[in-house]
Amino acid sequence: MERKATAGDDLAGARFDQAAAQLFPEFSRARLQTWIRGGQLLLNGSSARPRDTVYGGCELVLNAQLQSEVSWVAQSLPLDILYEDEELLVIDKPAGLVVHPGAGNQHGTLVNALLSHRPALESVPRGGIVHRLDKETSGLLVVAGTLNAHRSLVAQLQKKDVQREYFAVVRGVPSGGGRIEAAIGRHPRQRTRMAVVPNSGKPAVTHYRIAQRFAQYTALNVQLETGRTHQIRVHMAHRGYPLLGDPVYGGRFGLPRGCSDRLADTLRSFRRQALHARRLSFVHPGSGDLCSFESPLAEDLQSLLKVLLEENPPDSGRSLGPL
Repeated sequence: MERKATAGDDLAGARFDQAAAQLFPEFSRARLQTWIRGGQLLLNGSSARPRDTVYGGCELVLNAQLQSEVSWVAQSLPLDILYEDEELLVIDKPAGLVVHPGAGNQHGTLVNALLSHRPALESVPRGGIVHRLDKETSGLLVVAGTLNAHRSLVAQLQKKDVQREYFAVVRGVPSGGGRIEAAIGRHPRQRTRMAVVPNSGKPAVTHYRIAQRFAQYTALNVQLETGRTHQIRVHMAHRGYPLLGDPVYGGRFGLPRGCSDRLADTLRSFRRQALHARRLSFVHPGSGDLCSFESPLAEDLQSLLKVLLEENPPDSGRSLGPL
């Protein structure tokens, strides 16, 4: 595998390994450093150190033997594939499915299934995953099928050219749509959670608009401008409208006062965040065409909306129990 790239003026003064990570985003920085030290990644035709300085116009030449990017096990598992060609796959992920293996989840993930369906993904970074959905979030994911597609999709995500629209149901009734701009990072005390942390978090922007109002709940269409971990869940909770059913950011479970037995049973049984990745648009890495996909709401969300419409209409005037 040989690949060439030229450093622009924006990379002038950067470390060699930093510039390489920008120019070859499909590979991890650690792998690029290994290739630099082994002489497989050259700077202006010569070996250099990872810390050496790059100047505008420098040529980087990568000539390396591509090995397996992942060591995860292939497993034959059901996949809902909406679209597939040589360059990519579009998956409709069900709630409850972990995207890629990690601590405590080495098997039964989306990546395990993808490696079984297409073994060549073993040579694509992270098994082709370029963006993620939380385990209990349902909906659309695009998966890179080749290194070229991975590089293109990562670049589109970085430039905010990938359009992602979600459907969510929140507790409370916002007066209208809005924009949330609040940095997100690790919670200062509970390290398994994310939080709005103005001084140390990464920039995050979420847009939302009203899709349907109920008495104490609201259905929203949500668009991501950035893609931070748990972004929609954290931002909506921060604004005071946590996602219905969210076990982490949803606060203390409560029922609307005087709600029907049917609504109470429905709310008690809906124990995942009410969030669905509904629409996805991007430029095809091979053809350059604009690709757009839409996923129907998951069955549990459809059932939830039906009950809310019938048992919690917007003119019922009931008040919400404790958050």
